[in-house]
Amino acid sequence: MDYSDKKVKLAAEVVQSFMTISKTIVKFTQQNASSLGLTVQQMGILNTIFSSPSITLKEITEKLQLSKSTVSVNVDDLVNAKLIERKTSAEDRREINLKLTTEGERLARKSCQNASSYKAMMSAIEAISEEKIQSLLETHDQLLKNLRKFDV
Repeated sequence: MDYSDKKVKLAAEVVQSFMTISKTIVKFTQQNASSLGLTVQQMGILNTIFSSPSITLKEITEKLQLSKSTVSVNVDDLVNAKLIERKTSAEDRREINLKLTTEGERLARKSCQNASSYKAMMSAIEAISEEKIQSLLETHDQLLKNLRKFDV
């Protein structure tokens, strides 16, 4: 790759920008999860079940874009911690639905209240016009679509 090429430099700047923002958001999210005694994945699973009660393991895997084994291990830990329960689906006995316990729901609510990544982002975008934010979201969406063409 020729790093003196303007297109290469611009691509590198965009990648670095995304990585820096992502690391900052992850840091806030890790602090929130840690304050609740959870990992980021566990908190994501709790919050996903909270927003979609009786969701299946497969649906969580798809929604959070995590591997099946990562979700399974974290679900086992959350079941053992008595934060979620497994329920066999009435429609399909092969399907397992996940439900929050009372304590799991309490933690999910607390996680949402403590969502420092959202609070920080709200403050960060406060001075940016809604039109620019919409444009940014559209640009992100288009970049993601273009990048997925290279996903093998």
